[in-house]
Amino acid sequence: MTRTPLRPPGRAVAVLGVTAGLLGLLTARPDAPAPAPRTAPVAATAENTATVFYWTKTKNWARYNLHWAPDGGSWTSVPGVAMEAACTDWVKKTVSLGTAAGLQATFNNGSGTWDNNGGRNYALGTGSLTVKDGVIAHSDPCAGTGPEPTPTPGAKATVYYSTAALGWSTANLHYQPAGGAWTTVPGVGMQAACAGWWKREVDLGTATSLRAAFNNGNGTWDNNGGADYTIGAGVSTVRNNAVTANAADPCAAEAPDTQAPTVPARVTAAADGVSVLLTWDPATDNKAVAKYQVTRVGGSGGTVVTDVGSTVFSDTGLAERTAYTYTVRAVDAAGNVSAASVPATATTGDKPATPATGRPLGTDPRKDPVYFVLTARFNDGDPSNNRGGSQHVKSGNAANDDPMFRGDFKGLIQKLDYVKGLGFSAIWVTPVVLNRSDYDYHGYHGYDFYKVDPRLESAGASYQDLIDAAHAKGMKIYQDVVYNHSSRWGAKGLFTPTVYGVRDSQWSWYYDEKQPGFAYDGLTVDPKTGKSYYNGDLWSTAEPAGNTCLNWGKPTGGKSAEGYTLYNCQWPSPTSGVFPKALYHNCWLGNWEGEDSRSCWLHDDLADFNTESAAVQNYLIGAYDKYIDMGVDGFRVDTAVHVPRTTWNRRFLPAIQERVTQKFGAEAAKNFLVFGEVGAFVNDKWNRGSVNHSAQFFTWKERKEYDADDAKAAVEMYDYENQAGTAAQPTSTNAFLDGNAYHQPDHSKFSGMNIIDMRMHMNFGDAANAFHNGKDSDDATNDATYNVVYVDSHDYGPNKSAERYAGGTDAWAENMSLMWTFRGIPTLYYGSEIEFQKGKKIDCGPTCPLATTGRAYFGDHLAGSVTASDFSQVSAASGAVATTLEQPLVKHVQRLNQIRRAVPALQMGQYSTEGISGGMAFKRRYTSGGTDSFALVTVTGGATYTGIPNGTYTDAVTGDVRTVTGGTLTVAAPGKGNLRVYVLNGPGRIGTAGPYLK
Repeated sequence: MTRTPLRPPGRAVAVLGVTAGLLGLLTARPDAPAPAPRTAPVAATAENTATVFYWTKTKNWARYNLHWAPDGGSWTSVPGVAMEAACTDWVKKTVSLGTAAGLQATFNNGSGTWDNNGGRNYALGTGSLTVKDGVIAHSDPCAGTGPEPTPTPGAKATVYYSTAALGWSTANLHYQPAGGAWTTVPGVGMQAACAGWWKREVDLGTATSLRAAFNNGNGTWDNNGGADYTIGAGVSTVRNNAVTANAADPCAAEAPDTQAPTVPARVTAAADGVSVLLTWDPATDNKAVAKYQVTRVGGSGGTVVTDVGSTVFSDTGLAERTAYTYTVRAVDAAGNVSAASVPATATTGDKPATPATGRPLGTDPRKDPVYFVLTARFNDGDPSNNRGGSQHVKSGNAANDDPMFRGDFKGLIQKLDYVKGLGFSAIWVTPVVLNRSDYDYHGYHGYDFYKVDPRLESAGASYQDLIDAAHAKGMKIYQDVVYNHSSRWGAKGLFTPTVYGVRDSQWSWYYDEKQPGFAYDGLTVDPKTGKSYYNGDLWSTAEPAGNTCLNWGKPTGGKSAEGYTLYNCQWPSPTSGVFPKALYHNCWLGNWEGEDSRSCWLHDDLADFNTESAAVQNYLIGAYDKYIDMGVDGFRVDTAVHVPRTTWNRRFLPAIQERVTQKFGAEAAKNFLVFGEVGAFVNDKWNRGSVNHSAQFFTWKERKEYDADDAKAAVEMYDYENQAGTAAQPTSTNAFLDGNAYHQPDHSKFSGMNIIDMRMHMNFGDAANAFHNGKDSDDATNDATYNVVYVDSHDYGPNKSAERYAGGTDAWAENMSLMWTFRGIPTLYYGSEIEFQKGKKIDCGPTCPLATTGRAYFGDHLAGSVTASDFSQVSAASGAVATTLEQPLVKHVQRLNQIRRAVPALQMGQYSTEGISGGMAFKRRYTSGGTDSFALVTVTGGATYTGIPNGTYTDAVTGDVRTVTGGTLTVAAPGKGNLRVYVLNGPGRIGTAGPYLK
């Protein structure tokens, strides 16, 4: 980013270097002319000076010395020169720099205790500078402690300015009394008043108001979007772009908060084995509820009190067949505690036959390349759980003896060594919860979120068994999860509709007979028809009690595709009146980039949850706590863009972190990977200019407070961010090197959700396009080194193609070479290693056989046996899988995984393209503890690297050794799909030459 010199803010000034917290308050109009200076030019002086102010409050040293050297000059003798008292909590020293434009500085107490900025020294300029707890700013913190420069008796303005949303460590008031002159930039220093507020009293003389702008003394301004602020006499506050006149002192001691929150209502407890799930409605408070105290009584443990941040609590590891009673109290920030709720009691059952043994591996997720499997289509280990469903014949699957539910956990466990042999150490599995729809093998039509779909499990091959088996091989399991919607048959335990079914000659193929006492499980077969039960527990000829569906059982006047008469309420829909508004949204989506994309149905099989409802939040949090407890290593979040960011940030993401921390500790929580699908299928940095529908938007915390009601907050946030626009969004350097240096990333504003890199995915028709488009969005992403990167998936190919990628083997190799060396986590959709089903339509629903699609069954290519001795190392293979393992892209991805695993910079490093010529060329570095890994990468084409550290570089592909003495290294083009990875003090050649890496 280019930067302009510091100058007074005006209506047409372009202010650069805006901080992430500015909340859209600044204007940037680079096309407008700069105004004339507000102060007269100052004649050049013979020498430069610097007045250095140093903050003493956190040091409490007996004396303060400034040890310094002008730029290009010599250091003072240790310990330097004594600093003198300036004003409360500050000391200062003015030094002459001669012609130097700045100085290097450190501070000490004269007795061996130093502040040298963590070994980097402080780089200071000229004029008045402050050093406060490691933060440098241009200001005079004592400017207001003496008399005003030109005091004139008269009216006074007391200005309070809030920096709570800005993160500034100092604040200056730059002002102009009405009819008078502006202060000299940067204005007068403001004094810290109380947390988040700064104060300055201004003598207005004969004026009755002033114009004002604020700055942090270091080039970042708030000038009210270029309009400046108009502030009158008396006490005024300026907060979030709003001036409040005749305001109360925001720092006045508030009356103590003695009002307790309301009592939590509707506390319910439900036992599942030796666990109890507790939920309740949120309490209210005159300020805000900070937490809840859950008290458990029962069993041999006596009374146990647990603090909980959300309105759901899963109590695990309890005694068998024991009654437990729970009460809940709400606590506010002042420590006021509500009365106890009405007790809720649950009695545990028996321990599961196989106790949960899962524990996440807990390592940095960027180390683990991901293999994505559509579980039901990967490998069939147990034919007894195969099910074709109601569309088995109509789809053409029956003719191919290819039931939609075919692959299972047993089949995946059997082929873990295949995945490990490819070099992958993480597996992303499609949703595991019990599904319910005509065609639900993919897992995205969830019905019972608390139950694993039995069509995926087998004796000795439960979901828990899969997690444990993967972990035993050093491999992670990432579970696909859905918070946005359930199946159109609702969500068991939350709401399930009753449907109208006419079992006449037309519809008997579709509607099961009513089965009293039957509960759908996806697996149980009707002995009369030989089909799995589909809706025998929902079917009703008579209108049920409490029906809300409009025109129950009356013909709609329409016909099905087969020509059958259609009836109202045969299928639930958002506009039928079936779904309660408190739990589900009641509209169809109209605008994919509008607010209704967060609050309406996407499809008739995707009943849209009212995710701003506490009952829905409790249901989903409790369900996904169960899978966290099983030890999964992360969540891939389906349709993340269709849930408001406020709801993610307030409810779901904190609940995930809280549960993982509670069960497995803070380090495991930090490394629990959550990556969201934000479907922005455009080549823009910002999705058609809509920040709310752009992937990187979801990586950030909220920037201001919204209404306590989640539904109102979602609309407020949408409107606020839309108006703020793209230019006001936060930015980050977390993915970028500082020159050649790795720097500690700042995740303080991270929401907790990483993203699938849709921008690269969209452009992978050409690797160079993917590279250039991908990095263009990285400054708007909290940390793009966590982006999950793939070419195609179970939904789309590049450029929103409906077919699996068919760009050719060379292009696939090139795409892989880029993914495995560039920032982010490389991910491969099952079968792409052999170009499986290339060019085939990915999904056509039940209108064509699965065998003809991109979701075809892969197990035929895995038949036989395979043993992996290590990642990327296959020690034995026989049968069809041995042939699969000989394919060129298999060899390519195996070696890419070897190289990436051996070079930390390729896993977790920041990157830069500065000083580099070449198409897909970059440098990466990762530094932590005793690890310092620096790599130069070029894919396909040649490159020249300038300004790099001198030393010995070794290519991980060829073993070529280069000694750099002048900071420059030139690499010849390796060819299509090939690459070069020159590692400083590297390990040498990694792996053996293959069809592309050679």
